[in-house]
Amino acid sequence: MGYVSSMQNETKTTCRTRLKRIEGQVRGIANMVEEDRYCIDIIHQIAAARAALKRVETVVLKDHVNHCVAGAINSGDQLDQRRKVDELMQVLGQIQP
Repeated sequence: MGYVSSMQNETKTTCRTRLKRIEGQVRGIANMVEEDRYCIDIIHQIAAARAALKRVETVVLKDHVNHCVAGAINSGDQLDQRRKVDELMQVLGQIQP
């Protein structure tokens, strides 16, 4: 699917910061595996990384609704509105709780 405009700068900055932190978490998990750390400790770290990714997903989704979907609604272009709603419904169907 295509896009009309890019992510808001504040959202982009927030996501970059969070993703760098997550990248460090994942490297730490890889080190834990390499060091034969206790399985439950590794699982806790994986859950923390997954939760952090979920928070990034939420930030991006909120930006998309507030910026892209709202823009389509405000434009009055019914085809664009339908496209944005369809995209949103498709991606929401793919998100695991």
